[in-house]
Amino acid sequence: MNSSRQHRIKIHPALPQLLLLLLVTLFLPALSLAAGITVATVNGDITPVTADYLKKSLHAAAQRGDRLFLIELDTPGGLESSMREIIRELLASSVPVALFVAPGGARAGSAGAIITMAADIAAMAPGTNIGAAHPVTFGEIPDKIMAQKILNDSAAYAESIATQRRRNPVVAVKMVRESISLPADKALTLRVIDLIALDRADLLRQLEGKTVRRNGKELPLHLAGAEVTVRPMSSVQNILEIVSDPDIVYILMIIGVLGLLVELANPGVILPGVAGAISLILALFGFETLPVNFAGILLILLAIVLLIAEIKIVSHGMLTVAGAVSLLFGSLMLYDDSDPALRLSWGGIAVAMGTLVGFSLFAVSRGVKAQRLTPTTGREGLVGESGRALTELAPAGKIFVHGEYWDACCDGTVKSGEQVVVTGVEGMILTVRRFP
Repeated sequence: MNSSRQHRIKIHPALPQLLLLLLVTLFLPALSLAAGITVATVNGDITPVTADYLKKSLHAAAQRGDRLFLIELDTPGGLESSMREIIRELLASSVPVALFVAPGGARAGSAGAIITMAADIAAMAPGTNIGAAHPVTFGEIPDKIMAQKILNDSAAYAESIATQRRRNPVVAVKMVRESISLPADKALTLRVIDLIALDRADLLRQLEGKTVRRNGKELPLHLAGAEVTVRPMSSVQNILEIVSDPDIVYILMIIGVLGLLVELANPGVILPGVAGAISLILALFGFETLPVNFAGILLILLAIVLLIAEIKIVSHGMLTVAGAVSLLFGSLMLYDDSDPALRLSWGGIAVAMGTLVGFSLFAVSRGVKAQRLTPTTGREGLVGESGRALTELAPAGKIFVHGEYWDACCDGTVKSGEQVVVTGVEGMILTVRRFP
């Protein structure tokens, strides 16, 4: 009977720890590089495009496991709906969020002030300011009760954000109710922000070792050696951001309506209709991001209709004048002018008015010129044309003129083959004379 021996391999007790140490040594540098700092920059109004940009940037930072998400902000304010969407993302973020109002001369106005207070860490550069967060209504002016409701809601929202982030709720409410605005040093003294930094590098140095509160726990920031990645807007977001500019939206709307009117007046041209439809769709997107006064839109549409009507109706310029006046008032009323960032520039208004009025006057002048031209077709167009006698005219016979055969008569006699000139038309008979 054969017997077999079983050999057992003995594992040294320290071997698992050695393997773990080896794995950590090999992969820790890669993990450290992956966990970096993402920087997003906002320079302009708070719009749905801004909210989409920050939302996607924040999600990308969370997927990489970044150590910090930094927003560099310079804004006069923007839409409340976009502001609330951004704040929801900041409060729910798994990555610590720092907001830096920079560079010098920048501001966190209106909606930007509330967004700043919603960040885990709020910082400002010297020479910046924050505040003036009183809600502004656009279009139809609400009654006193509704206006008070809007104000109370905005104040309570600012207070809750400030309280959650351990900032001064009293000042936050005053920013909304009294529209106060604070420079960086006063904002720091009143606990609206956490620190003042000269630039991004100074900010990151000051944040090293600081703690932020996440899910009820204090989380220290270890930023030394972290790779800083600036995440710009995508090409699509940049295009949509441009389309959200008040002047661009205004011009796109005019091009869109004008293109569609030209296409309807001349079916089959195609290009004006396609260009007009695309421009109008882009303008409608822009209107969703801007506070639009519909009375202004109606006045602009009326102006375009009046200028087009000038081409069809003889009004001796009255329709053009009425259209220009309607266009001017509609342009001035198109956006609320309480925020300079939402005003139409005089340059944009001048370009639009010059284009539309110039187009109308050009079309009218061409029509008048066409009416004054000597007819070149029909019977009237034959007068002055030269031809050739096919038979002897003594005084009547046949001639060939303008590619056609005609009966003709003349004073005197014209031999066959001689050149003749048409001097008149009587019924179906031409009156001619010898050429010259």
